[in-house]
Amino acid sequence: MVDVGGKPALHRIAEASGRILLAPETVELIRAKGLEKGDVLAVARIAGILAAKRTPELVPLCHSIPLDLVEVDFAWVEGGLEARARVECRAVTGVEMEALTAVSAALLAVYDMCKAVDKKMRITDIVLLEKRKERAGEV
Repeated sequence: MVDVGGKPALHRIAEASGRILLAPETVELIRAKGLEKGDVLAVARIAGILAAKRTPELVPLCHSIPLDLVEVDFAWVEGGLEARARVECRAVTGVEMEALTAVSAALLAVYDMCKAVDKKMRITDIVLLEKRKERAGEV
């Protein structure tokens, strides 16, 4: 791991997004909460939040930092679903890995819950949208 001991603790924010391409029939099943495994978006949101909290266990050289906020939201887009994650902390290193991990896990949960009805799903475009740091009081 990189030594971050000499860095100041700052308010750090990261946002990431990704998409899963779905058949129109799958979109309708998700919207109607008609899949056998349950409410896809609720499960995916929890999966994303949990994954953000466990990022250091999944990414070997990632620092363990206390998270102040993890939000995972979804939007319907042409061809499927977009997941977005926002993560905040007050720490000496950033939270971009946590945001990317949250999006990845949320999309994987959607995939898992829909794989019985949609054999052509594709996870795509996972990207860091923003990362920034601010001194206390600048938010």
